[in-house]
Amino acid sequence: MTPNRSIMVIALTAWLAAGSCAGQSKRVTLDPAQGWQQHAIEADQDRAELDRARELIATGKPAKAKSILTAWLEDDANAQSPYRAEAYRLRGDARTALGYEYNALYDYERVIREYPSSKEFVIAVAREVEIGDQFLHGLRKKLLGVRFEKVTSTGEELLIRAMERMPGSLLAEDAAIKLADYYFEARKLELAADMYDIFLDMYPNSPHRMHAMQRQIYSNIARFKGPNYDGSILLESRELIQRFAREYPAEAERAGLTNALVVRLEESAAAQELESAKWYLRRGDGPSARFVLRRLVRDHTGTVAATTGLALLQDHGWLDFDAVETDQTIGPEPTP
Repeated sequence: MTPNRSIMVIALTAWLAAGSCAGQSKRVTLDPAQGWQQHAIEADQDRAELDRARELIATGKPAKAKSILTAWLEDDANAQSPYRAEAYRLRGDARTALGYEYNALYDYERVIREYPSSKEFVIAVAREVEIGDQFLHGLRKKLLGVRFEKVTSTGEELLIRAMERMPGSLLAEDAAIKLADYYFEARKLELAADMYDIFLDMYPNSPHRMHAMQRQIYSNIARFKGPNYDGSILLESRELIQRFAREYPAEAERAGLTNALVVRLEESAAAQELESAKWYLRRGDGPSARFVLRRLVRDHTGTVAATTGLALLQDHGWLDFDAVETDQTIGPEPTP
């Protein structure tokens, strides 16, 4: 190890069984300059029980750890112990290791609600984020050793709670992108688009920014069902694509989020307005049809739909270039 790192102490700390001196145990640390060092410390029975449980969890014996922790928590002598938050969190870890993640949430929630100033608070929230993400990706609730019940709604709730409990934190950021990605992968596209929008607003400098922007675009485009439906999503998508291309030109080119896609979206949005105008014509609502056709020609010049719309205006004697250009005769937009 280089000399300029000599002041760093490599973390390798273990609690040992009681030493030769009664009432003492030893802490072992590795110092790069001095080697292994042993330090005698005063034994703490409460602390020793929790450390024993921690060791059992780490060595693959969570059932025994859970028994120790439950007995410790139920002992009236420990009712006011400063280690209770840690004990609940450790029992949650033991239950998680046993595959009873849903039951573990009761312990983590107790830490979060009753010990918000404890250092265990952040750890408990992080555990809930991990479990929530697993629930969203198919992990089922276990009962009597059998996983049988889907708990995706619980997974959503856990991630939302993490965002509310630690706003602005890296943990909340992680929960937000996990939730947005779940909505996207589950094809809940409206929720995905909204969640990515919230994420980008809350975390504008996140390393996940490019990923979120790209998936927000895909979510919006996929929500468009055709020219017979609302085309406002396409206009929003066009703006998002242009912003993405400005910020990440290389990735935009690679992903096909370029002017060519903007043109296709423009054509689709124009086609939707043309269908709306034709619907008004079929109903015999000339003023509304004329309004939509003029807006189509004005806002989507150069598209195939705009050319067709111009022909329809001419066929019905509504072709007023001044009105089309200045929008002087267009009143409020009608409601179909």
